[in-house]
Amino acid sequence: MPSGRVVVTGAGAVTPLGVGVDVFWPRMLAGESGVAPITLLDVSEYTTRIAGEVKDFNAEDWLDRKEARRIDRFIAFASAAARMAIDDACFKAEGDEADDVGVLIGSGIGGLTYLAEQHRRLIEGGPSRVSPFLVPYMIPDMASGYVSIQHGFKGPNSCVVTACATGANAIGDAYHIIKRGDAVAMLAGGAEAPVNELGMSGFCSARAMSQRNDEPKRASRPFDADRDGFVIAEGAAVLVLEDFARAKARGAQIYGEIVGYGMSGDAFHITQPDPEGDGAARAMRHALRTAGMNPADVQYINAHGTSTHYNDKLETLAIKRVFGEHAARIPVSSTKSMIGHTLGAAGAVEALICLLAMRDGMLPPTINYETPDPECDLDYVPNVARKASIDVAASNSFGFGGHNVCLILRKTV
Repeated sequence: MPSGRVVVTGAGAVTPLGVGVDVFWPRMLAGESGVAPITLLDVSEYTTRIAGEVKDFNAEDWLDRKEARRIDRFIAFASAAARMAIDDACFKAEGDEADDVGVLIGSGIGGLTYLAEQHRRLIEGGPSRVSPFLVPYMIPDMASGYVSIQHGFKGPNSCVVTACATGANAIGDAYHIIKRGDAVAMLAGGAEAPVNELGMSGFCSARAMSQRNDEPKRASRPFDADRDGFVIAEGAAVLVLEDFARAKARGAQIYGEIVGYGMSGDAFHITQPDPEGDGAARAMRHALRTAGMNPADVQYINAHGTSTHYNDKLETLAIKRVFGEHAARIPVSSTKSMIGHTLGAAGAVEALICLLAMRDGMLPPTINYETPDPECDLDYVPNVARKASIDVAASNSFGFGGHNVCLILRKTV
């Protein structure tokens, strides 16, 4: 019988601050920036020429050489993060038990790089030049499918696509799958590789990204009055979620427990958030309700904090609406200030950051916070990491289309 509790026993990450939790986390606490001039493509004609690229990633370290050269980068990121998480958890599922282990890894835009390459082949050489792997390596669900095939996990296999809320939704949905007894464990997270011609062109045309090209490390500045847009980034994070009783029985390490999951829809605009922060507030309230907690129980919030004018202002408003007077006492940091916005992977990366913050008693900073914005007046842990004993943390993720997610995590007792 399922215990009704879901814990995290393993973690893997591919980020602009490094590959692996032990690499990126110390650099994040040091307030380093992974944003730099783009090297993956020629961006001389683009208005934005900076991004959070994963610099030290070699797909052949994680995959067969032939596959590593063929699949889209987002699938390779997911595969690497999943393998790290499995190894970290010392996780095994063999025989009939593999039927009860699932995979739920989302991607906001999927194989956009592969799609662009194959479209170029079509234009230059005609339909016969297009790879038969176009559809499999383009579709967002292939990260989950590929990881399932690699490890023989035959339980629930799915994918979430909710733009920048994807990674958080994937973890929340996997949490529900285990709670209701449809699996004993799930690999859950998000992966994204949007730094390509199509991705850059689309976001540049939308005028959503920072154009601080001469100062890349200072470009992502959530909640700062001088912010001028988000910084696009790539990466992945995957967590091993397990039923608490199973994890305890096998003596697994436990990072923490997922206790709350709230979702809502703005029903307002395809890209802009609700002007009153209503959707974000409802997601946070729902997460608190499912966790059986009061606002005063939350001791840290990892904000969505994109470094865009409307998002930062309205997330601040939503936090104040939900937490009232307590909002001024809650440390709220945006780690996108250091790694940029990994889109569909962001919610998974940031849930992992919450778990690490609780584990180590250290809050990551919001770097580049230099000029206070009167409309953003919370404690954003400015510029320097902070020691703090944290038992309960919340992670916010919001996506184009009005998707809002809040996860609440706590230390396991």
